[in-house]
Amino acid sequence: MAQKNEISQRIKKLRDLINHHRYLYHVLDKQEISDAALDSLKKELFDLEQQFPEFITSDSPTQRIGGQPLKEFKKVTHRERMLSLNDAFSKEDMQEWLARVLKLLPPAKKNQIDFYCELKIDGLAIELEYENGLLKTGSTRGDGSVGEDITQNIKTVESIPLALHTKVPSLVVRGEVFISKKEFNAINKIQKEKGLALYANPRNIAAGSVRQLDPKITASRNLDSFAYDIIGGYKTDTHQQKHIALQELGFKINNNNKYCKSLDQVYSFHQYWSKHRNELPYEIDGVVVMVNDHALFETLGVVGKTPRGAIAFKFPQNQTTTNILDIRLQVGRTGAITPVAVLEPVSLSGITISRATLHNEDEIKRLDVKIGDSVIVGRAGDVIPNIIKVLPELRTGREKSFTMPRVCPSCKTALQKSAEDVVWRCLNQKCFARQRRNFYHFVSKGAFDIAGLGPKIIDRLLDEGLVLDLADMFELKEGDVAVLERFAEKSAANLIESIAQKKEITLAKFLYALGIRNIGQETAADLALHFGSLEKLKHATLSDFESMLHVGPVVAASVHQWFNDKGNIRLLDKFDKVGIVIKNPKKLSQGKLSGKMFVFTGTMDAIDRNLAKEKVRALGGNISESVSAHTDFLVAGKNPGSKLAKAQKLKVAIISEKEFLNIIT
Repeated sequence: MAQKNEISQRIKKLRDLINHHRYLYHVLDKQEISDAALDSLKKELFDLEQQFPEFITSDSPTQRIGGQPLKEFKKVTHRERMLSLNDAFSKEDMQEWLARVLKLLPPAKKNQIDFYCELKIDGLAIELEYENGLLKTGSTRGDGSVGEDITQNIKTVESIPLALHTKVPSLVVRGEVFISKKEFNAINKIQKEKGLALYANPRNIAAGSVRQLDPKITASRNLDSFAYDIIGGYKTDTHQQKHIALQELGFKINNNNKYCKSLDQVYSFHQYWSKHRNELPYEIDGVVVMVNDHALFETLGVVGKTPRGAIAFKFPQNQTTTNILDIRLQVGRTGAITPVAVLEPVSLSGITISRATLHNEDEIKRLDVKIGDSVIVGRAGDVIPNIIKVLPELRTGREKSFTMPRVCPSCKTALQKSAEDVVWRCLNQKCFARQRRNFYHFVSKGAFDIAGLGPKIIDRLLDEGLVLDLADMFELKEGDVAVLERFAEKSAANLIESIAQKKEITLAKFLYALGIRNIGQETAADLALHFGSLEKLKHATLSDFESMLHVGPVVAASVHQWFNDKGNIRLLDKFDKVGIVIKNPKKLSQGKLSGKMFVFTGTMDAIDRNLAKEKVRALGGNISESVSAHTDFLVAGKNPGSKLAKAQKLKVAIISEKEFLNIIT
């Protein structure tokens, strides 16, 4: 009974929270959380209501579609209710949907089911009513039954016919109005120049544009449209045939849509567009999957305001909701103490995650995060997931506050934080947790890049006392490793050989591998080029470091302090004794790229980014991580970030990966 009460309360809280954000979005044209996060909340509510139908209420978001129509426009009653779709996020969700569908079909029809798939456009649903072949009314979805009359604005959309190619006495067509990525970026550029808030996504602009009282403003937005459904006035047997009919009538349809004979073909279609969506000139967030046969679709009927015969198969999300089970502390290689949220496992961007960084104590305070909270978690690309927003509306009162400790969780040394720093640090150089992290970093790809020597093996070597410092790894023998549990003789030999092959390294990579605080790959490369050898670095003064172009006082002090530590100097001497060969950079007084500054953004296909940077330096060029007036070239790979917009603003030369390869070849 207690469990049912908790579920009832959870459903009520979800219902209230979703209704709040739907009202902001559909009625006030405001948005406080992402579409992906809202979809995740709706999916949780839908699943709970499926398990406990006794808690479904008429005001649940699963039983309604949109907000109330805005008062500025005349109301339009739809001939048939405009429905919404439930969401699926995985193959398992799709299989459950199909199982529900098959249960409702007669035995003779179960083997006849096929599908029609449409790209789910990030736009605004519209209804178009034609009489005697001429456009009579264009309207928004509104609350599903009553929408807003936007006829004059709809007429400005060139892809919507004012007269049908075939005269039909009465016809109702439904579709989507949207804005292209190019137009979206152009409008946001104007917003930025005027000092106004940027639009969050293309759908916001599309919705705002068709609801302008002045049609001239709508016309200036260059909206586009796809038609996808016929409600009456035209006989068809399948959904695929509807699209053919729409094209014959003069409507623009999406030619990327596809007939699928089976659910496996649906998966392939979904997977393809999940990978290639960025190649489209407009935004999509999934695939609409419909039972193709119109008679079967009608037989399946409607539950609430959702057709049983259709579902939105969403792409992997970069934001979703989950719960914080615990908050733990991680000790980094520089002593930085990072709080990490232990999450209830959840799928994000196509992978299951159970951890998210909370960055530091200030971030915990800013988010007001507690153990037990429901949260929105986000992940972009390969970045570590982080907490975007806490949902205090879903709190039960059992959540626990978290307080940062003042001693290291590993060695119990008192933590310290300078006035300029936001991070608490353990300054004990012999802290075991710090040493462990430093070993992980030392063998990583940007450093010594020792294949086969991962964290688990390093942990075993440290726990058994086989290595005490970084140089010890190069003195390991097969017998040392082979005795470890689960280590066969052959794998031990392979590991020792892998370590031996990495005894030669560039000065830049060696400096990065040492894990000096504030020294990333770019600064390590700058130091290597500036000083030319490890010996010169050992004897450099603080002013020598401060005189470097790209080194500030904090970095200069950090490097100087490291090279003046007697323990570090002993470690460098030991590297020499174990046979580490450090290759000094070749200084080019004049190379083909001398004096040229390069910045990279996006994903590179034909060449590793680190190798690309090495090629630039070898030809006398310089590398920077940020775009400025001093940048000569921005190399833009796939999915470029904010650097591209800045380069365009500063009129920096933007080149493709192919053009870059031509330059360095």
